[in-house]
Amino acid sequence: MVELADGVAGQVCGRLFAGFGHTVTKCEPPGGDPTRTREPVDADGLSYTFATLNADKRGVQLDPESPDGQARLAELLATADILITDLGPGQAARAGLSPDHLRAAHPRLVVVAITTYGADDERSDSYGDSLLAESYGGLAAMVGEADRAPLTLGGEQAAHAAAFVGFYGAMLALRRPGGDVVDVALADVAAYIDWKSDIVYAATGLIPTRTGTSTGRWRTVRAADGWIGVIFTPEQWDAVVTLIGDPALDDPRLRGDKARFELMDEWWPAVERWAANRPKREIYRDAQRLGLPFGYCADLADLVADPQYLARSFVSDGAAALAPVTGLPWRFGSAPTLDDDAGGHVPEPRPVDGVEAAADRAPLDGVVVLDLGTITAGAATGRLLADYGATVIKIESMGRPDAFRVWPVPTAGDAEVIEESPLFESNNAGKFGITLDLKTEAGRAEMRRLVERADALIENFTVGVTRRLGIDFTRLIEVNPRLIYLSLSSQGQSGPESGTRSYGSSLDLLSGLASLTGYAGERPMWSSADINYPDQLVSLFGAGMIAYCLAQDLPGTYLDVSQRELVSWTLADRIIEHLAVGTVPEPAGNRRPGSTPHDVYRCAGDDQWIAVACHTDAERAALATLIGADALATEPAAWWERNHREADAALGSWTVRRTKQDCLRELTEAGVPSAPVQSARERAEDPHFRDRRVFIDEPRRQKGFPLRLLGYEPPPPSPAPQLGQHDPDLRDGRWPDAAAGTAARQVPAKVPSQRPGGAL
Repeated sequence: MVELADGVAGQVCGRLFAGFGHTVTKCEPPGGDPTRTREPVDADGLSYTFATLNADKRGVQLDPESPDGQARLAELLATADILITDLGPGQAARAGLSPDHLRAAHPRLVVVAITTYGADDERSDSYGDSLLAESYGGLAAMVGEADRAPLTLGGEQAAHAAAFVGFYGAMLALRRPGGDVVDVALADVAAYIDWKSDIVYAATGLIPTRTGTSTGRWRTVRAADGWIGVIFTPEQWDAVVTLIGDPALDDPRLRGDKARFELMDEWWPAVERWAANRPKREIYRDAQRLGLPFGYCADLADLVADPQYLARSFVSDGAAALAPVTGLPWRFGSAPTLDDDAGGHVPEPRPVDGVEAAADRAPLDGVVVLDLGTITAGAATGRLLADYGATVIKIESMGRPDAFRVWPVPTAGDAEVIEESPLFESNNAGKFGITLDLKTEAGRAEMRRLVERADALIENFTVGVTRRLGIDFTRLIEVNPRLIYLSLSSQGQSGPESGTRSYGSSLDLLSGLASLTGYAGERPMWSSADINYPDQLVSLFGAGMIAYCLAQDLPGTYLDVSQRELVSWTLADRIIEHLAVGTVPEPAGNRRPGSTPHDVYRCAGDDQWIAVACHTDAERAALATLIGADALATEPAAWWERNHREADAALGSWTVRRTKQDCLRELTEAGVPSAPVQSARERAEDPHFRDRRVFIDEPRRQKGFPLRLLGYEPPPPSPAPQLGQHDPDLRDGRWPDAAAGTAARQVPAKVPSQRPGGAL
């Protein structure tokens, strides 16, 4: 791999390949990547972020716009399988690195272009980061308290998610005859993660917004030593009453979910009083014993001493292994120094074991995947594989089908759904469906017959379920030694907390992400039950892992992915910093090291915001001149950092007098990196997301695709299968025709209604 990227997303993508043992040559500008010295830094002056993102890579310094640099880069690309780049279209053209030029010069090269808005969007020539992507993509509009400013998630989450998408796209491209160009936009990935808002807006006309953690059905409350997330489904109310043990919760009026919501002010104070006197881990353990998916807010000090992380060697003996997946070898070494030169041995290009067929053939054509995934994490992984040609068979029980089939969609009257949920469609379009009773020998025999013909299997059951059903990896690998088996569990398949129950909001807390997300100096903030960010992130990673094993010909691989560990892995630089110097960061709002101003600012109108992210003196000077603060134009970066409140106030007083569109226009003309914070309605009206198929409307609004391949456009997926729709064909050993959507549709089984916390 050759990596020509100074943004976080491109570097994370390269880090994944380096971690799995591939040769990654990082191309830095003369003098080194600016990230090398971005604070915080270690005792040698090396940035923790740079060291973490570039571990195990080789290094070379070159200027891609100079003749010498272009010649050196051409030498590297001549023996490369994959190029990872984050150059915008103008930058790429000047360096002779446009996708068309690269494909002509290196016909078998896979090009992974990870930019803010897309490889052909001129806005990608300007600086972009997770704040701008999450704002424009609409994700930021969903994080934070309803009456306060939108928030970006802690760390660089859009960048990490985009890196996972780039990794998946690279594996798809390797299976294309002659390779392909993978076009990933951070803003698209942020919007893709917020896909439920698209569905809700299309179905109801309501605009989803922030629900925070201080109100709603699910909340964070203070414990004696931190914060605890009170998370439960309506069916678990009795367990909550047992746990709290306060008569206020035993009121007969609280038996119904709607009544509990209407009377929240009467019973939540009892929960707060109870939690305030108990340690957070004690509350967590007691709740889990009752099957309640509570989560405590783990800060970085908690993570490195966590019994689960120690037992699984995610951290050990004061060091960090920080492997995002168990089941494949993972390296965690040092980053290249400026004295390194990748001029030594250059490996020969690996023969690409691609699918040598017609250029319009889907990358995963011929791959059979058994999908036992439910709700989001597992089911969304299967959808991503189906989108690119895999035959994905969704396996459900007639008695206990996927609960997402009747997951409620908020409506003006707060009514329960009475037909199949449109949310189910988005995660299961393009699949075939079969029902099996895996508690019977006949059902298990049918399962074994399917496994014999399968290439991969996905499951996200609570740990222990597959073993009890007789479909765990140990038993199924005897049936099919080539089976790739992916387990997406809450905390992994081993360790003292492997059997815990969780939702995405639980994992926001347990992973440490919530401890870095929130308003400066205030309570931790989760991504919300309407986003469930950990579930979305793990599906992108899970699809990439299956595609990786297919592309690398790694049959018989067991992939153990802990959702909690994966989210913590996105905070690796802060974990390494903590291990080195003991720093325990707290929520810092939208501010980030190395960039000031870096926040969202209120504009004229109701809940209208603009995001601004300056990372150079020139951008700050242009901003100061634009807003009439000429005295600030010559101030150095350190001044802006020390006096960020003064700078924010000056900028905020300028934006609040203008519409969001006027702010964006003037900031863009001045060369100041900015993006509007868009709602689901604004995203629906923005041609960018429709043109790039981030959502699709065939036959009704559903999530689309998080990436684009230059040479392959996925067709609209077939409708999600009705329960047992393909039973006759699959039981007779026939794979149904993917285009045959006319089979008799059965009446969905009744599933207990579940309402995610925070949604109204």
